[in-house]
Amino acid sequence: MTAETRPGDDTGRELLSFHVADQNYAFDILSVREIRGWSRPTPLPHAPAYLLGVINLRGTVLPVIDLAARLGMPDRQSTPRDVIIVVTVAETDVGLLVSAVSDILTLPRDALQPPPGPAADPVAAFVSALAAQDGAMIRLLDLNAVIPAQGGAAA
Repeated sequence: MTAETRPGDDTGRELLSFHVADQNYAFDILSVREIRGWSRPTPLPHAPAYLLGVINLRGTVLPVIDLAARLGMPDRQSTPRDVIIVVTVAETDVGLLVSAVSDILTLPRDALQPPPGPAADPVAAFVSALAAQDGAMIRLLDLNAVIPAQGGAAA
C-alpha cells in the first residue's frame, strides 16, 4: 500500500495525468488546487536549479518548480503551451510546470504496481507506483518526495 492509498477504498483512485517531456505521470487529483496557463516566474537568487521562481497567484507568492528539472531530465525551453499545476502539499501551495495535462483517470488499486528498485530509474525516489494504461506506462508521483520542505522557496 502506498502512502496515498486510502484504506477501504476499493473503487479506485482518481488521478490527474500529465506529460513531462514525453513521459506520462500522474498524482492524486485531491492534491490539485487549479490548473493554469504558463506565466513567466520571477527568478529567485541562489534558488535550486529546478525552482524557476515565483508567480503572483491572487496576492499569494507561489513557488514554481520545473518538474522536468526536478526529475533530472535534460533542460528544455519553456513554451506558451506549458501548464502550471497548482498543488497543495503539507498545507503549502506550489506550482509544477509540466508539458501538458492529459486526463483524469480512475484506476483500481490493483492496477498500481510498486516501482522497481532505485537503481533501475533515477526518478524512482519520486515514484510511488506504476500503472499500465492504454499501452502507456504511467508513473504515480509521490508529491511529498517531489516537493521539498517549505515548497522549495528560499527563505
